[in-house]
Amino acid sequence: MATGIKDKVAIIGMGCSKFGERWDMGAEELMVEAYIECIADAGLETKDIEAAWLSTCLEEVSVGKSALALPAALRLEFIPVTRTENFCASGTEAFRGAVYAVASGAYDIALAMGVEKLKDVGYGGLPNPGSDWGSLNWLYWPNLTAPGAFAQLASAYSARYGVRMSDIKRALAHISVKSHKNGTLNPKAHLQKAVTEDQVMGSPMIAHPLGLFDCCGVSDGAACAIVTTVENAKRLGYKDFVTVKSLQLSLSNGEEMAFNDWDGSYFMTTTKASKKAYAEAGITNPREELSMMEVHDCFSITEMCTYEDLHISPRGKGIKDIMDGFYDLDGGGVPCQVDGGLKCFGHPIGASGIRMIYEMYLQLHGRAEKRQLENPRYGLTHNLGGLPFQNVCSIAIVGKLDK
Repeated sequence: MATGIKDKVAIIGMGCSKFGERWDMGAEELMVEAYIECIADAGLETKDIEAAWLSTCLEEVSVGKSALALPAALRLEFIPVTRTENFCASGTEAFRGAVYAVASGAYDIALAMGVEKLKDVGYGGLPNPGSDWGSLNWLYWPNLTAPGAFAQLASAYSARYGVRMSDIKRALAHISVKSHKNGTLNPKAHLQKAVTEDQVMGSPMIAHPLGLFDCCGVSDGAACAIVTTVENAKRLGYKDFVTVKSLQLSLSNGEEMAFNDWDGSYFMTTTKASKKAYAEAGITNPREELSMMEVHDCFSITEMCTYEDLHISPRGKGIKDIMDGFYDLDGGGVPCQVDGGLKCFGHPIGASGIRMIYEMYLQLHGRAEKRQLENPRYGLTHNLGGLPFQNVCSIAIVGKLDK
């Protein structure tokens, strides 16, 4: 009988590069920057790592199709290394591979690394998804851009709940202002400048109702984690460590596009994955029990819908929670994007999932400096790759080891 992953695996070290326009570095140098912090944090040597997982999405401009870039960059000692890719969940997939490997008993210590060099692709956003959705003709399906597709969430949400678009836009502006404010407190964020609601509301329109400040940017970055079993962590002398409470993954099967039950106002994968994640972690009331979260804010409307998909805000009531400050850093609820989120870090695809866990890890250890929360217990991270009608969702929950 499967029992899940709760408290079986400890995170004993993490590292994260500075995110941004890193023209001075290639993917290999970014991995080294994250790894130096991670291995020092763990207090280990490279020879102690027995297996590794590398995540990157656009391998043509980052590391190539194999996993060879990781052992070459870090001088890993002829160990097994696996490259993972699963759209925007790629980083969490690498983490999941390392976690499951040590939980199975196959290895004692494993590494997960995520990296992406998006600035080198030459696009303002992400490149054409290509064959993942067949041969697309941009002339007859022009709204199948990321902003165009996600903007339709707002129209669907407005129709379902009878909410005025002006109220939705005001809530989206609050989300962006909140995340930029948090980003000013994080020296590793790409964007570290506060914005006002008027700036957000008056910014150039990208895909109605999404303006410029409703869209996350393109960045370069890397993040990594070292994991072992709880028993091994204790044996090695680690104390007060962070453990994995849950890892869940949900992929669309085409149901959203094929039937009328889905109205386009929410993400079916997130609603399903989050329920399984809470059950695995032993969380019965996420609104009360979660201390913080990082969700996939590729667009502000995605973040707004995710609040409800995670069963934190009641359906149709997310806007009220947003405007009440429930998700603000000092709002007394569940702070979201406590490090600035994709909005301020950008979204180097292979790195984002692990970067989110990195922030939860810092917070749980009390090392988040100016943005530190008081006595956090559980942190949730959420990735969403693809488009609203066909996507992959990954959720991780981490926290201190239950005594």
